Amino acid sequence: MGGIENRWCQGIALCVCVALLTSCAPRAIRGGAGTENPNLDVPAMSTTLDKKDIDYLVSETLDPLLSSRFWASEVRTASPPPLFAIWPIQNNTSYHIDDQLLTLLSSIETTLVNSGDARVVNRQRQSELVAEIGLQQSAPFDPRTARRVGRQMGAQYFVTGKITSVEEKIQSTRRVQYSLFIQVIEIETGLIKFQNEAARSKALKG
Repeated sequence: MGGIENRWCQGIALCVCVALLTSCAPRAIRGGAGTENPNLDVPAMSTTLDKKDIDYLVSETLDPLLSSRFWASEVRTASPPPLFAIWPIQNNTSYHIDDQLLTLLSSIETTLVNSGDARVVNRQRQSELVAEIGLQQSAPFDPRTARRVGRQMGAQYFVTGKITSVEEKIQSTRRVQYSLFIQVIEIETGLIKFQNEAARSKALKG
């Protein structure tokens, strides 16, 4: 009987341990539309840019572009659609947001392509051309260099810009104000055909 009781006790102890481990172990949660947590992406988790911030900045930048006089008179009416190239957005913040900037560039590219009014240079091809002339992909936009690269790609316009931030702290609250500045530059003339600035603020309360 002692052996049976011992095994029974061991079994109970094992079940208790499994229950405790299960309750304490990290649990993955699926979020977004069509899941049990549709609002998972809504709360901010830090003062860095997340996908919701990026979507907002892209919308606040490209909606004015697609409704601008420049777009209506020089892009939408052109045949064939003009070719755009996207120069990397400069990170002038104090944060390491390289992944966020790649997402931002992809969102800009997707919006331009899906507009149906413009063609967009493949960014891989652009990277190859930039490398051929000895530039880094993160190099600041230079009109003369951009004109050379643009001509090789056959592009008429460059989309370029920068993102900046201003940080303030009061007691246990820290706020970061981001600004995305975008320009569309005609490659051949160097003229600025469109420019816009969009802002987004994030705060962290202690």
